[in-house]
Amino acid sequence: MTVPSPRPVFDAIPGYKAGRPAEHDELKLSSNENPFPPLPGVVERAAAELARINRYPDAGVARLHAALSRHLSRPEDAFAAGTGSVAVLFSLLDAYCGPGDEVVTAWRSFEAYPIAVTVTGATHVTVPLRADHTHDLDAMAAAVTDRTRVVVVCTPNNPTGPVVRHDELERFVAALPSSVLVVVDEAYVEFVRDPDAARGLDLQARFDNVLVLRTFSKAYGLAGLRVGYLVGHPDVAAAVRKATPPFSVSDVAQAAAVASLDAVDELAERVDEVVQGRGLLLEGLRAQGWTVPDSQANFVWLPSDQGPQLAEAFWPVAVRPFPGAVADGGGVRVSVGTTSANERLLDVAARHLTGR
Repeated sequence: MTVPSPRPVFDAIPGYKAGRPAEHDELKLSSNENPFPPLPGVVERAAAELARINRYPDAGVARLHAALSRHLSRPEDAFAAGTGSVAVLFSLLDAYCGPGDEVVTAWRSFEAYPIAVTVTGATHVTVPLRADHTHDLDAMAAAVTDRTRVVVVCTPNNPTGPVVRHDELERFVAALPSSVLVVVDEAYVEFVRDPDAARGLDLQARFDNVLVLRTFSKAYGLAGLRVGYLVGHPDVAAAVRKATPPFSVSDVAQAAAVASLDAVDELAERVDEVVQGRGLLLEGLRAQGWTVPDSQANFVWLPSDQGPQLAEAFWPVAVRPFPGAVADGGGVRVSVGTTSANERLLDVAARHLTGR
């Protein structure tokens, strides 16, 4: 018996590889998760929705859109939510791309980009990062053609960590045709401390073809509930909402996200703790002799031609390997964890260098 075949394009789609589990959650530094429990009030408000799970969720995600409108000073129709910002990106590309179109991204960048682009039938055009692991916006602009529909800029860049400078991104956007959508992926924006870093919302307010992706999975610690959103021109947001499967965001997830937005002070404290841990990891690894680019996210990047082997050497701390040569984006990504997990990581990293 012959099984029906999927579209030929699926032969070119790589499978997404999640971060490796660890023997203990504390030592799982492979998925850029928040190491802290949900913010105060989140569990209680999410749990209250469990009594209603016999009902469909709010298809319009109205409570979350209203809360985001208050939080970011944007009209409610400027938002489109989904099961994580990556799902919103899938819906965006479904709405705007098809066979014959092109999507430009840096590489290496978020590993879901090739999947999201290729499944639409569009062509994924990749532009190598610069030697310092930052976006080469001049080269990305040169890669834009009359077939380009979308350009994605990930800042801070996953998995390498550096940000795009605001002045560079502003010039980049201004130089592109207004028919090209510019997606500023800010999944890690809450961890940014560089005053020169790109401010996606500022650019979105000036350019109708700019939209910003954000998530509750990282700083807000809701990775298990899958809530993300875009901020964009209302016409763009409307198209993305049409392309999003109905009832994608559960009422449990929506309640948790709204409660998280209310915990402003507690969020700031936890993010500051992660930022401090990032600084200690950067300082400790560099002191050992590792080459580590600057990171403004909740992870650090170790360039290596032996990513998978290095990840095995770091066990029982679980880290995320990326195979290939350094020039092609090979290396290991290490998420910032608790103080004890970070210290354990530094210990295994030092042992690897000394051969003990």
